[in-house]
Order: sequence, then structure tokens, then C-alpha cells
Amino acid sequence: MPRPDQIGPVARIDGPQRRPDLCSVPQTDLPVPDHGLIASGPEEVVSPEAAALATQIAAIFGASLLAVLHYGSRSQGRLTHPDSPYDFFVVVVGYRLAYRCAAVMGAVRSPRLAILLAHLLPPNAMAVRARGASGVLEGKCIIISRRDFERETSPRARDHFVRARMMQRVLFCWSRDGDSTRVIRQCLESVRSKTFGWAQAFLTLQFDLSSYCRALLEISLAHEVRAESREHAGVLYQAQQAWFLANYRPVLGALVAQGWLEHDEPHGLYRQRQPPGAVAKFQVRTYFRWNRARTTLRLLKHPFLYDNWLDYLLNKVRRSTGETITLSPRERRW
Repeated sequence: MPRPDQIGPVARIDGPQRRPDLCSVPQTDLPVPDHGLIASGPEEVVSPEAAALATQIAAIFGASLLAVLHYGSRSQGRLTHPDSPYDFFVVVVGYRLAYRCAAVMGAVRSPRLAILLAHLLPPNAMAVRARGASGVLEGKCIIISRRDFERETSPRARDHFVRARMMQRVLFCWSRDGDSTRVIRQCLESVRSKTFGWAQAFLTLQFDLSSYCRALLEISLAHEVRAESREHAGVLYQAQQAWFLANYRPVLGALVAQGWLEHDEPHGLYRQRQPPGAVAKFQVRTYFRWNRARTTLRLLKHPFLYDNWLDYLLNKVRRSTGETITLSPRERRW
């Protein structure tokens, strides 16, 4: 695969760019070849709204696009507010080509700034909108290159941002080809099979499958600055319980086969054969402290990259806490 700097120009982007209404970006009929990742079945079907947004994303990113993954509350079937956005991971060939394609379609303010920030602290977030049967749909898109996606879903991950989201239920909305689908599947399987490596330091000596799955969510949420309540991990687990149990039972089974765990089958309990030492615990806790710093820094990119970022943030606080924050014109300016 060529590096982004080896790919020829898509179109000239020098000078002022007209930014049309994103809802008016042409939509093309593109294939949706795969709706499932690890598990498959009728519960894995992508909603028409998510499919419409995926088509819009495909039109915006064009030749740079490899795959569109749907995650978050909408994909999990949780009760959501009418204004809740649809969450997507957008895997692209490289940032330079991706943002140049998006600039041609008027979907990004400053492609050069977006490219720079993507390389400094990937991934970036941006808003994509499309018209649906019930009105304008908003998608929150996490733009990440294939190279960074493969790294951040592996034990070499620089922080926990991608892992925390990809270890949960994720749906394919769009994929360029079979090779792209295969690579994404391998990355997701890597995320889930390696969860014990970072969760072990926080686990009790003995636990069951359900406790393990809940612990993954609790650990991940505890190490990010989020607007949700402390009970949010339980909400996430209840919405995805069947999926978690089906996908993490073989993960724990593999750990038993590798000698990391003992399994008391009659009682459904797993026991750590060799609890982590002080050095291992220090390394994991340092990783999560670094993760908190990096995920907080990512929030500072929103004003430059995410359209209507302030309203998005205020709406998220209202949905998560039930409290409405009203800002004065002066507060909005600052």
C-alpha cells in the first residue's frame, strides 16, 4: 500500500473553498457487503439511517475510503434521544488523500490543519450530515488511517481510545473490498483477544464471564474524561450483554488453553493462575494515565475540526446528565 505522500493529487485545494451544505453532497449507490463482524445474525443489520450516513461518508471520502464501522449507542440498540448522533469509525488509506477528497466535497474547513492534527494526535473527529426520512441525520465520524487503526488495535497502541470503542459491538456499514473487510476483522479480533493484557491488573483473583465483560467497560470509562454517570458501564453492558457473552467466552477459553486462567466449569468461574506483579501493574496504570492525557487533548481539536462542536458538547451533557446548560452570546464567543 502506498504512503499518503506517494499518492497523486485529487484536485487543487489552494485558495478559498466553498463549503456547501453537507446534506447536499451527491449520494451514490454503494455496496454494503458485510453487516457483521465477529457475531452475525438478524440483530447485526445496519439501520437505514446508518446506511444513509455511510453512503454520504463514502461520497465524501471517495477513493481514500477503506471501511465505515458503526459503533456507539445507535449500533447497540440502546434508547437514544432523537438528536443523538450516529457514531462511525472511518478507516482511510491515509490522511492526506482523505482530507483532500473531503475538501473537494466541501466537508472540511482546513484540510492542511486536519492532516497536521491527524498525524500529531490521531484520530480526528468530524461531523457528516445526510437527509433521512425523519429529517437531517448527523454522524460523528472518527477518521483514522489503516496504519493507525492497525496499530491502535494491537498491543502497540499508544492509548486506549480506539481499543475502548472497538472492543464493543461494532457493525460494518461499508467496505471497499474483501481485503479491507479481512484486515478490519483481524484488527477487531486482536482488540478483543488482547483485553486480558490491560484488564488483568484491575481484575479480582476470581471472576466469571459477566464480571470480566463489565470490568472491561468500567476500566475503559474510568480512564477517560466523560460526561456520563458512574452507572454508564452497567448501561452499556445491559445493552450489549448477549453480544459480550457470545464474543468473550471464546476469549477466556483461549486464555485457559494458554495457561493464564483456570476454569471451574460447574460454577462458571475463572481464576488467575499468576496474578500480575508490581511492575506489570505499574506499567498498565501508567498506560492509562497517559491515555487520559491524550484523550483529553483530543477534545481540544474539536473547535477546529467539528462543525457546531459547542452544540454537540452541550447536547451530550444534556443527554447524559439531564441538565441543560444555556450559554450567553459572550460565553459562546469565548
